Amino acid sequence: MADLPSWYPDEETKPAPMPLLRVQAFLNTLDVGPGTDLLADPDRARPWLVDAGLLDPKAPMNESELELARGVREAIRGLLVAGRAEGGDAPDLEPLRTLTASHMARLTLGRDGILGLENAEEGSLGCGLFDLLLIVREAQRDGTWARLKVCANSECLWAFYDRSRNQQGNWCDMAVCGNRLKNRQLRARRR
Repeated sequence: MADLPSWYPDEETKPAPMPLLRVQAFLNTLDVGPGTDLLADPDRARPWLVDAGLLDPKAPMNESELELARGVREAIRGLLVAGRAEGGDAPDLEPLRTLTASHMARLTLGRDGILGLENAEEGSLGCGLFDLLLIVREAQRDGTWARLKVCANSECLWAFYDRSRNQQGNWCDMAVCGNRLKNRQLRARRR
């Protein structure tokens, strides 16, 4: 795993391919287990956001933008959870609507004639977040989005990339989260 970017969580064992890796790493800025959040305050968030390419080093950042970033993170996580649960609650998509209403994409044309979309602006945190939504859009189109999942352990919720053949992975780590959840279920059945 030595070829992973510096902004990528080093304890991760199920990384997504680029550029979906950026979305996965963004989701994993909140580690539910110990309760650590890289986006909790501007001083802590700025170095990670700059390193991950979501914020220009010279761009200003305020608390309301950081609050939007946390909302976008949880809305994307909600999309992943809702995608796996049948009949579950719809996620709060308002942060994504706010972001898409205030940013624009432009059509690009590659040397090979392939059309693409890219952010019409760059530099601000909002632009970096919009870039993540463009990555999600492309992943939904190419089918890799279905492989990005959130751990089924509600005390974890770590985003992981399911490389299994049948795409039935449920846990970021079967030995830890999978066993904990299965043991809890077994104890509940025995009661």
